[in-house]
Amino acid sequence: MTPTTHMNHLVQSDITYEQLAPEFFQGVVSLGNYVHGDNYLTNELLADYYAKSFIGDINASWVALYRNKVVGFRLTFAHTQWKTDEWCSPSLWPVDSNTVCYFKCNTVDPAMQGCGIGSMLLSKSIECAKAQGAEAGLAHIWLASPGNSAFKYFTKNGGQLIKKHANKWRYASTHEGYDCPVCEGYCECEGAEMLLQF
Repeated sequence: MTPTTHMNHLVQSDITYEQLAPEFFQGVVSLGNYVHGDNYLTNELLADYYAKSFIGDINASWVALYRNKVVGFRLTFAHTQWKTDEWCSPSLWPVDSNTVCYFKCNTVDPAMQGCGIGSMLLSKSIECAKAQGAEAGLAHIWLASPGNSAFKYFTKNGGQLIKKHANKWRYASTHEGYDCPVCEGYCECEGAEMLLQF
């Protein structure tokens, strides 16, 4: 076992997973804005996303905690709690669009990457989404992530590329105060529409 592997193993044993709840909102907003740029998340947005995570009492959104600090989260909208928009291509999906949940965001603290947090969060969200009645999950993957890690990660976990969309987050950067961490001025990042069947 290498020193890095040993350290990851020690860290993994201290990571716990909880369903998203209001007591974690501050940590989720802080981490989201640190990783994705200012105003990516706000308390108001997160409260809305939290509500969309549920069908009945089943919540599909999760957080990862390391020594009681939020070090990762996956925000997942239940399949009946979101609507397709111009960035979605339901005619290209291999399943009924009414059975598709939406993977809004997956975020892991850069200092904690490589510990299996992202995959564990995805697995927990899929388990809950399936219990809610979903057959697949859609995500818009940020193709400007360092080393294109988001695309690689989602592909490794079974995600299939449906379509690439230019300027996916431009509206948020021009009208909602989103400050993209890689673009000067308005965001011009490309988003990959990807579907993961369960």
